[in-house]
Amino acid sequence: MIPTSTVSRPVEIGLRLTGIWPNSSIFFKLLWSIVMGTGLIFQYRYLLTHFSIEELPNLIDGLSTTLPYSLLFFKLIIMWVNNRIFHNILRTMSNDWYECSSMYAMIDKAILSHRCSKLVIGLYSTAVLLYSIATIDFRKPINDDCRQLLIKMELPFVFCESPIYEIVACVQFVHLMAVASAISMLDALIVTLMLHIGGQIDIMQQQMEEICPKDNERDLSTAIVRSLINKHHKIIAFSDNIESLFSSIALMQFLSNTIIICCIGFLIATSLGTDKGVKMLVKTVFFYIAITMEAFIFCFAGEYLSNKSRTIGDAAYESLWYALKPQDCRILLFVIMRSQRRLTITAGKFMDLSLEGFTNSLKASASYISVLYAMY
Repeated sequence: MIPTSTVSRPVEIGLRLTGIWPNSSIFFKLLWSIVMGTGLIFQYRYLLTHFSIEELPNLIDGLSTTLPYSLLFFKLIIMWVNNRIFHNILRTMSNDWYECSSMYAMIDKAILSHRCSKLVIGLYSTAVLLYSIATIDFRKPINDDCRQLLIKMELPFVFCESPIYEIVACVQFVHLMAVASAISMLDALIVTLMLHIGGQIDIMQQQMEEICPKDNERDLSTAIVRSLINKHHKIIAFSDNIESLFSSIALMQFLSNTIIICCIGFLIATSLGTDKGVKMLVKTVFFYIAITMEAFIFCFAGEYLSNKSRTIGDAAYESLWYALKPQDCRILLFVIMRSQRRLTITAGKFMDLSLEGFTNSLKASASYISVLYAMY
């Protein structure tokens, strides 16, 4: 089936169910606020209750699941507050499909976007399933020890006995799957936006190739000039909207992912060679891959946007600008000069997101793992 939108159906459904999509019911915002707020209160109560060096692995295990919850709640709040910016982004994408001059380029990016969205969502779902299988214990305890919950929480009631434990575990599983779906949906969204703007840049490059003089005509069509300028302006405005929407999210993403990767790496390192080593690997490996991929997506998005924006100036420079009239050459000169200012996504205006930043994040996480392991 030929796609008619860069946003895939699963991503659109996720945006609707989280109250981010235009004209979504306020009920979804209230529901997510109540559920996420209540869950985070119980999770942080657990961390405060078990805050001690003797329980360091248990504390880090709880922290590794609490931080993604906190980050998702922060993302949802940012998306709700900047709802108008997101609506402008969707409106621009819709207009690009309606006014596109190269349907092939649009469809090609849309197909790639849909595939990437399914891959991201599928990876998170697999991580949740394996994490749940390795954590939940439906067997009755032999001694008085309380069975471990799927999500570490300090609940205001006793949950160790059946059937309360099974009910709480099932509710937590549904909650965890919903949270993972929302996280993967937002990750797929940033991939979608990057591929869409990449497609628009490709279309502008094709328009650059069409300005070549034909039959010794040295005049540059006014319609072509207007189209080039408008297209470039739309690309810049679209990039600025993405930056405004995701800048603060990227900063928190960068910081929290560094800590989460450190926590998961510590759990894997301390579990190797123990009786629970295999169980811990099943529980954390896909979780580690998903969190690392999340950090990679944001850093790759910034790198992709920066590299793509440079190609506009390259395409203008490689065109037959020297065969045009001087006044027409000046127009292309302005495009080249503006393209020298890279489009990018920043982490809270502090740093540009890039693959170099991603590798630095992994190095920092590895350093923190060695420090925690030495303390342990």
